[in-house]
Order: sequence, then structure tokens, then C-alpha cells
Amino acid sequence: MKISTIAIFLALGCIGTQALAEESHAKTQANKPPIETYRYGSELDIKKVISVTDVPPECGPVSAQMTYEDSQGQRHTLQYQVLGTGCSNG
Repeated sequence: MKISTIAIFLALGCIGTQALAEESHAKTQANKPPIETYRYGSELDIKKVISVTDVPPECGPVSAQMTYEDSQGQRHTLQYQVLGTGCSNG
């Protein structure tokens, strides 16, 4: 009887831990702004740049992202194309 009580307690503990992890992941996703794609001519309201991704060492266009705050204090993540740093002049 004691072993079955311990088994039930452990099973319920695992289920509770998994539920908390899923809730935490959902909150993290809710706090992230959706990724917007830059189009030529888009008007941007950038007050403060938070972060910019590193450009990979590839030759050709690659995706980069910038996270910034607008004049209203809202965070945005913008995806855009840049030329990779792997091209040489020779």
C-alpha cells in the first residue's frame, strides 16, 4: 500500500511539473513580438535598437533580424535580407 501511494504521488508530481513547464513556455512565447518581414519602402518607427543578429559567413543574401522599440514603447522584431560576410573580391 505504501509503494502505491508513493507511485501515485510521483505520477501527480510529474504531471504538475509538465503543466508548469508548458505554461511557462506559453508565457515566454506570448511576450515575444511576432516577426515582421521588411519590404522595400516600409516605413519604420525605430526609437531604440535592442539587438541585431550576427550576419553569417556565407556568400549571398541571408536573413537577419533586428529587435527594436518604436516611439510608443512597443517591441518589434524585423526580419530583413543582407549580404553575407563570406564573399571575397577575387
